[in-house]
Amino acid sequence: MKKKCEDQKPEDGECYTSHWVVDNMYKFENIGFSNTVGTIKYLICADCEVGPVGYQDLRDKTSIYLTIDRVKHVEQ
Repeated sequence: MKKKCEDQKPEDGECYTSHWVVDNMYKFENIGFSNTVGTIKYLICADCEVGPVGYQDLRDKTSIYLTIDRVKHVEQ
């Protein structure tokens, strides 16, 4: 996870634009769900519980987004 800088305000967030999109959470390895806020369910690492690493909007249960910059991945 990225640590905030000293000059950032509490409401300042991170902006990511590159995601993998899948239609079923079982296509991921070691991904779990954390808190739900409104209609957004956040994804975390199932092993270490670091997150969020992605999200799912419960209004669209066919799209789960995993942020590429928040995970380590290896091309096979």
